[in-house]
Amino acid sequence: MSEAGLLERIKSGEGQALEELLRLHEARIYRFGLRMCGNEADARDVLQETLLAAFKNLGSFRADSQLSTWLFQIARSFCLKHRRRREGEPVAHETLGAPEVQQVASDESGSDSRAHAQQIGELISAAIAGLGPDFREAILLRDVEGLSAEDAARVVGIEPGALKSRLYRARLLLKQRLSAVLDEQPAALACPELIQELSAYAGSDIDQAACERIEQHLLSCENCRQSCEALKRTVSLCRAIPGGEVPVAVKAAVRRALRTGAS
Repeated sequence: MSEAGLLERIKSGEGQALEELLRLHEARIYRFGLRMCGNEADARDVLQETLLAAFKNLGSFRADSQLSTWLFQIARSFCLKHRRRREGEPVAHETLGAPEVQQVASDESGSDSRAHAQQIGELISAAIAGLGPDFREAILLRDVEGLSAEDAARVVGIEPGALKSRLYRARLLLKQRLSAVLDEQPAALACPELIQELSAYAGSDIDQAACERIEQHLLSCENCRQSCEALKRTVSLCRAIPGGEVPVAVKAAVRRALRTGAS
């Protein structure tokens, strides 16, 4: 079933079609809200507000973009609203220290491997939470949720080149925090050529010419390519750690809100 067909079924009032939409997208939106807002209460509100706003504005959705991209755009706007509401409050997130990272040991057995993966996932989640909002959303949209650079840029409202520049720097910061988890030496986190290129744009987004030079470098430099791929594989563990599933009570509240909005 195409997205267009699913949306037409929803507009006609078919309850099963709405349930399919929720099943496809609610976990990703909740996970994004949880990691952008940093707490379950705001993540619950973002999920409910996003889906209700999307349901009420299905007629404005343009089929020239992915439905998930549109939903992330809406979710991001509500995340910003909650962040502004909480400005001035102390930020409560666990910082990632080198001693804690280095204590994570590799295990071979099935149950120990799962526990090990969960430990790493929690450390990665804490490291992402420690990034600035711009860097955090770039990592979440591209490396955790798997959006293309173009779709992630559309969500954020910037040019793809600017999104890529944020992503390069976000990955570099994250690799510095996760060097022990990735089993890399700090000196090998990025080659001098890439660091020199990025350092020239420490306070601003990378221009198109520089973005093209960096992309060419990443294509030709085996060390950087392998490092980026390893990071993306590791960051993807965030999808499976506890806390990413939508709580049953939240699912029920979302469905009640949608039914009320439909009436």
